[in-house]
Amino acid sequence: MYAVSIVPRTTSCRLSSAFLCQLSIPLTLRLHHHYQHQQPHLTSLSFQIRSLRKQIDMAAQGGDSYEEALAALSSLITKRSRADKSNKGDRFELVFDYLKLLDLEEDILKMKVIHVAGTKGKGSTCTFTESIIRNYGFRTGLFTSPHLIDVRERFRLDGVDISEEKFLGYFWWCYNRLKERTNEEIPMPTYFRFLALLAFKIFAAEEVDAAILEVGLGGKFDATNAVQKPVVCGISSLGYDHMEILGDTLGKIAGEKAGIFKLGVPAFTVPQPDEAMRVLEEKASETEVNLQVVQPLTARLLSGQKLGLDGEHQYLNAGLAVSLASTWLQQIGKLEVPSRTQMSILPEQFIKGLATASLQGRAQVVPDQYTESRTSGDLVFYLDGAHSPESMEACAKWFSVAVTGDNQSGGSGHLVNGSAGSSHDKWSNETCQQILLFNCMSVRDPNLLLPHLRNTCAKYGVHFKKALFVPNMSVYHKVSTAADLPENDPQFDLSWQFTLQKVWESLVQSEREGKKDGESNGNSEVFTSLPMAIKWLRDTVHDSSSATRFQVLVTGSLHLVGDVLRLIRK
Repeated sequence: MYAVSIVPRTTSCRLSSAFLCQLSIPLTLRLHHHYQHQQPHLTSLSFQIRSLRKQIDMAAQGGDSYEEALAALSSLITKRSRADKSNKGDRFELVFDYLKLLDLEEDILKMKVIHVAGTKGKGSTCTFTESIIRNYGFRTGLFTSPHLIDVRERFRLDGVDISEEKFLGYFWWCYNRLKERTNEEIPMPTYFRFLALLAFKIFAAEEVDAAILEVGLGGKFDATNAVQKPVVCGISSLGYDHMEILGDTLGKIAGEKAGIFKLGVPAFTVPQPDEAMRVLEEKASETEVNLQVVQPLTARLLSGQKLGLDGEHQYLNAGLAVSLASTWLQQIGKLEVPSRTQMSILPEQFIKGLATASLQGRAQVVPDQYTESRTSGDLVFYLDGAHSPESMEACAKWFSVAVTGDNQSGGSGHLVNGSAGSSHDKWSNETCQQILLFNCMSVRDPNLLLPHLRNTCAKYGVHFKKALFVPNMSVYHKVSTAADLPENDPQFDLSWQFTLQKVWESLVQSEREGKKDGESNGNSEVFTSLPMAIKWLRDTVHDSSSATRFQVLVTGSLHLVGDVLRLIRK
């Protein structure tokens, strides 16, 4: 039996009983359990010992509670508008100073990175890519944004959110070191920059084989762009979003996204509007990048399997992911992976990776367990964080296909997250009502978002019985947990929600003359809080005189989607 003695230095930090218990278990027993579940190249004794040492060292760095860490993280959120360039922290070159302060310069040079930018679909593309590479037995790190419920969602190790204990250890190591070493010339990093730096630290310390990084905003000046030599880059679908920062034309937006291109590093993109594609090609030529355009994946290549993320638009993201993963596996994994043109069916690991990928808040269907056990009716939430005109159209198409399919098939076909769906087996279009639950940030234009949503749904014969407009519960100056969400704020300014309602009602009014039976009557309402809207939905199901399925589309904001998930899972 191996005897390993590791004694942490004296610290005021209280290690959890579970963590101490783990350390007290004989190492050979824990390694034996580890061997049964991990790929062979991850099971060396030396890796286990290094990992234990790091966990102890990390645990000794900072505060006593997760809430303290979130409070410290919240202190890095700037009150300035994202479009305000006067903040000293906007200087991109500071990111390299931070890497030096954290002794991460060499680590980031050695990191085998897949870097993905885009307007929509970049998070899904990263998720598919990570899942494919992991299914080949490599250790993976995935950094995405934003989080929906818990900040730890942004950091996945081998497909699983980082544990609270590891997060705390790495968090305080980075935070305390930066606090000690920053000054007026090099101030503390802003919120997202700190999270990107934390991702670099986590992935370096955990010795991941592949680091998959989703750009937070833009590309050229994003904190993730500190990576100077990625293995491969990807640009997902481009559209109009964050125009107050990235520019008011597709060409300008494409130029910012192409800022992740690096000299001689291969890159892939999906079919783009002509204006955007011209700029991508120009930037690729300037940096000697071999830019290839990949087409959507076909069902034939999946050999009858379905993608883990729902929606027709995901075949485009999956196609990009296949090219990114193939390049990484060939260059770093030294594996012979045939090109798409040579495949009639994808390799088994690709299919499994694509079929098992998961990402909250994107084309996600969650039945409300509260109403299922109490009424003859049914309440199902369809959640998608779409917030640009193009993604709103894709969301509307997914929702329309999902609800019509559910109603015809008995209602369980699209339900996910381990739920068996409703016990009712005779839902029809006549016994189903579609309701919209909506909010978006005030920098977005509802005159673009809501018409795309409403018109696309109408094309599929889906019409909303009622539209509900609510403020988000999450606040942008604080990183919170599910436990500390406010129930209601009577002082909250609802003027934006009334603006959204006005846009919706004007759309309804303009359609009234040609209205057919069964279409929306334009009924809408502004609620002072999300919990009140959820209560109204549950009460409506409970009070319904007949068995009715209420299908609620939650969209317009990933923050709203996250808030709904927190509430209905309480």
